[in-house]
Amino acid sequence: MARAGLPFAGIRAGGVRGMGPLTLARNLSRLAVGYTQAEGILGRFKPDVVFATGGYVGVPVVVAARRQGIPSLVYLPDVEPGWAVKALARLVDRICVTSDESRQYLPADKVVETGYPVRPELNASADKAAARAALGLDPTQPTVLIFGGSRGARRINQAALGAAEKLAMLSQVVHVTGELDAQAVQERVAGMLGTVRRRYHVYPYLHEMVHALRAADLVVSRAGAATLGEYPAAGLPAILVPLPISGGHQWPNARFLADAGGATIVPDEELDSARLLSEVTMLLGDPTGLAERARAMRGLARPDAARRIGEELLALAKVRPEVTA
Repeated sequence: MARAGLPFAGIRAGGVRGMGPLTLARNLSRLAVGYTQAEGILGRFKPDVVFATGGYVGVPVVVAARRQGIPSLVYLPDVEPGWAVKALARLVDRICVTSDESRQYLPADKVVETGYPVRPELNASADKAAARAALGLDPTQPTVLIFGGSRGARRINQAALGAAEKLAMLSQVVHVTGELDAQAVQERVAGMLGTVRRRYHVYPYLHEMVHALRAADLVVSRAGAATLGEYPAAGLPAILVPLPISGGHQWPNARFLADAGGATIVPDEELDSARLLSEVTMLLGDPTGLAERARAMRGLARPDAARRIGEELLALAKVRPEVTA
């Protein structure tokens, strides 16, 4: 928030799903404190509308808003809502969703399908060669992005580690490892022959992910909510390895993209170096099929998602939205 120049006020909160008795009691106490804090913040700030994005921290804020007569909207980025969104669905005035598939889980009369908002710089018509040049890549060579989130995905990192040399022979690789395995991957790449080593680019963290998404022909990643917006916006085919924990919420995201023809799903327990290499080899070896997957992804893009969510918020705030052509 500070980096964006926005004021921020935090409140106490804690999860309740799947917690032991002692942790549950402690977190319920935190939520009660958070509610009191939210009451004070809303009373001072006096917003016209509250925007929540799910997660347990939103519960005390929405409850406080309802008590003060402030309208609220919750946005669901994933296909399937978690416990917090399901709880908030009964309290909020509007529910914006990424996919119409979510309607089955929520009060249908409150649901508005908007799509997933992404940065305007992320679009399939952007210059791929320029994005590759920004990352020091050869503009003419096929490029694979391997990404496991800011902390990293151990299963994906380990599979890539074992196949690194062969992957680099097939394509340029941009591997965003996260903090967990950065050193191991960097050491593995450092031991490669020079010509291959120069094709494997390791980043513990990459601030400008837009460049990587625009530069890639194929991505290997988990199936978090951002995949529903960023990969379609970039027209980027994917090999998705859904996280097997956290209630399995990534599986519906992965199935949504796979059913549309833009992604292949590899279960976490089935991913190893051989499987990863096989999937990448097959997709890069079929340019026509890869192009079809890219078109399928682009067909899911919703470039107006942010505007549509904004319109819903303004409508709740009783302000007429000014929409320019």
